Amino acid sequence: MPIYPADERVQAFLTYLSHEKNFSAHTNRAYQIDLGQFLEFLLDRKDGKDIIKIKREDIRDFIGYLLKYGYERSSVARKLSSLKSFYKFLTRRKIITANPLRAVKTPKITKRLPGFLTQYQTQKIMDITGTDERSLRNRAIMEVLYGAGLRASELVGLNVDDVDFYNEVILVKGKGGKERIVPLGSYAQKAIKEYLAERKSKDNFALFLNQHGKRLTTRSVQTIVKRMISKVSDASHTNPHTLRHSFATHLLERGADLRAVQELLGHSSLSATQIYTHISIERLKKIYDKAHPRAEE
Repeated sequence: MPIYPADERVQAFLTYLSHEKNFSAHTNRAYQIDLGQFLEFLLDRKDGKDIIKIKREDIRDFIGYLLKYGYERSSVARKLSSLKSFYKFLTRRKIITANPLRAVKTPKITKRLPGFLTQYQTQKIMDITGTDERSLRNRAIMEVLYGAGLRASELVGLNVDDVDFYNEVILVKGKGGKERIVPLGSYAQKAIKEYLAERKSKDNFALFLNQHGKRLTTRSVQTIVKRMISKVSDASHTNPHTLRHSFATHLLERGADLRAVQELLGHSSLSATQIYTHISIERLKKIYDKAHPRAEE
């Protein structure tokens, strides 16, 4: 990691994110990099101006600096979001009286629709043969990712006791330590039961294990999913999030309520879930254009 200028107020903010907001080490590191880069900018371009003395013009200069040096607008938006959180923290702690970022607008970015699979493609990749432990584990992983719409990090964090077969649900630990209950379909339940019955390590409380009997890592899940989805030749997205996106898209296509999907995905705001409506609407338009007698001239 690059070494950025140190600042006790930034350190206090990072401690706050870690201890009070329960942010992960990965998220905390991203904030550290963004804020460190801003401190470096002040040192290099603003004669070492103190962070509590900056004006709105300084933030605009920083945005221009980032864009000039080739940063994507999405990256600039993320860095600006980090700064906004930091200066909101300084304002609440009364370290500054006025927030210089209050009226600063985030650069407009084009929303990219998340990749997803068709229902036929999904059915195709779930066809995993083999009755050995590894094959059964991989099938269970795919069924749970798609059947419950989990993030890869949530999947590897599952313990055996988190699966409630009687009530047909699983307890998922999401971002920021937030927990949610997610229904578990019959295919996923069956796949988990078959895997656990064949699993050699019976005393490990983690649900998904690697060949050494240790908890599976996120990177390993990414490799497994990529290999499975690559069987579908026309699938352009091959990461675990593709299954999560497919889960949400297929639910909405079949008439699920948007707020219900929000709860299932563990999104804190409805706006994060609404992107899936764009996907569904585009597909509905295509179906309409093909099927409705007055859709075309």
